[in-house]
Amino acid sequence: MSPSLLGFRLMIKEQDIAEIVNAYLRDTDQFVVDIKVTPQNKIVIYLDGDSGVTIEDCSKLSRHVESHLDREAEDFELQVSSVGVGQPLQLNRQFKNNIGRRLAITDKEDKSIKGRLADVTEKGVVIEKDKEKKGKKKKKEPDTDANARLFIAFDDIKEAKVQVSFR
Repeated sequence: MSPSLLGFRLMIKEQDIAEIVNAYLRDTDQFVVDIKVTPQNKIVIYLDGDSGVTIEDCSKLSRHVESHLDREAEDFELQVSSVGVGQPLQLNRQFKNNIGRRLAITDKEDKSIKGRLADVTEKGVVIEKDKEKKGKKKKKEPDTDANARLFIAFDDIKEAKVQVSFR
């Protein structure tokens, strides 16, 4: 008798999905940002890549993961997508891919820090903080003062998002 007929469900494990995905991505410039598996076996995989991620990339990975799972043994829902605009940066590699772009960082004390990402180390990031110009319109520019460069340890970052500019 199958386990689901006995009144309990099997649970697909994030670690198993991670092994399947990482093996598939091994020789590419793409990488996993996050994998979530709910108790209802909804699998959500977020990808990023040094050269970006296309819909076709997501589709191919979805087919690959699905080919390694057995719907007869356990039903599941699978969603594979790239990280979107406005989603927080989570990995050192994502920070490195965004050097030169503007970030909005919220630290562990809920203080907001905005500026240009100048550098990324193993331990944290260096931000060139913004200064606001005086006048009718406030304009954000990198502060030229040497004190405007600020190191923020990864452990102190609650959330970091790339600020999209439509200029």
